[in-house]
Amino acid sequence: MSVQAMFYAKEINHRATNSPADVNVEVKMSAAFGGYLRGLPEGNEDWSKYTPHGELAMTITNPAAIEQFEPGAVYRVTFEKVSQ
Repeated sequence: MSVQAMFYAKEINHRATNSPADVNVEVKMSAAFGGYLRGLPEGNEDWSKYTPHGELAMTITNPAAIEQFEPGAVYRVTFEKVSQ
């Protein structure tokens, strides 16, 4: 079973590195709950009714991955247990 959620990019913080060629960005995300952000896909209201708050943070060092995030944009996240 998996659980899907929608999060929006709340902050994108570029950090200094030892080398100008290196990148280090922290992306902070918050739950995009039902009535807060307009225009979300159908089904988000049901999820956010029971999970109205959530936060995620990631440090990214891959330039191509960093380009995928923009402040305020909404992203769908899938949580799926990994079998070991």
